[in-house]
Amino acid sequence: MIGKYIREKASWLWLLVSMQLIILLVAYLDSSIPFQSVMYIVGLNVVVCLVFIWARYLKETRFYKKLNTWDHTYDLGELEIAESPYELIVHEAVTSQTQRYRKESSHHFIALEQEKDEMLSWIHEVKTPLTALQLMIERLPDDKLQNQMTYEWLRIHQLLDQQLHQKRIPFMHNDLFIEETELEPVLNSEIRALKSWCISKGIGFDVSLTATHVLTDSKWLGFILRQLLSNAVKYSDSSDILIESREQDGHIILMIQDHGRGIEVQDLPRIFDKGFTSTRGRMDGAATGMGLYLVRQVVQTLHMSIHVESSPGEGTTVALTFARKNDMVHLAGV
Repeated sequence: MIGKYIREKASWLWLLVSMQLIILLVAYLDSSIPFQSVMYIVGLNVVVCLVFIWARYLKETRFYKKLNTWDHTYDLGELEIAESPYELIVHEAVTSQTQRYRKESSHHFIALEQEKDEMLSWIHEVKTPLTALQLMIERLPDDKLQNQMTYEWLRIHQLLDQQLHQKRIPFMHNDLFIEETELEPVLNSEIRALKSWCISKGIGFDVSLTATHVLTDSKWLGFILRQLLSNAVKYSDSSDILIESREQDGHIILMIQDHGRGIEVQDLPRIFDKGFTSTRGRMDGAATGMGLYLVRQVVQTLHMSIHVESSPGEGTTVALTFARKNDMVHLAGV
């Protein structure tokens, strides 16, 4: 800050220095003026000027130091009270701009809330004809056509479900109910939803649950499993998907292993990035790049962790690690 202050007052400092040099020059050229006395006066002037500059520096920079450390929130109470006319100009400009941004932010927030509510309402409305369409597909006499339409129906259903949960995630703390959850019913429900897709691709499930209960939110756990199982089925053909659980160091670990095409080495660090569709995802054209991103958002909120290992052509293993019971006490509110 002192360097900026010197640059700001450079013209005034040069004026003071020039005046002292002029006095010395006049005393040097005019022999009638005692040079030693002038030197004494100039030295005294320099001391007075330095003390004055230092005092002004402390006073004039106090407001700007506070402004520099201000975190640019809408709380104007953190700013130092303006004293000089120039400080008042700055303070009034910052205040008016902050108030304008506050109004705009409030307006945008209301608009976003309305858009979110309209989107959620639209998704719920679409679910009604989608359910009717499922019943119509089940009555089709042609099995091949039925399987094809069921697959497309499932894709639409999953995209709507993904969009619904994407809108809910920022507010999921308001929708959490942490309880002892049995893994097998949640898994079976998600596997049954993928039954027709799995049959058409010749995919089976080998479920081996050593640890059967976890402390979590069953609805959001279902969403996580839905995304992971869908990915496992999507990128596998004619192979079994292994699902097993175990307890380790007080944590319950759920593993989902497929023998599909796997993930490229260069893509693995980025699979949880928003919108990332991987090298092969670009060629498929069907990937949205949102599934695993949303999974990580939910996993973090539930104080879980997720780890993915994969080798191209050999398959992918996803490990979900649930939090210890003691770590979930504050989230569960028990």
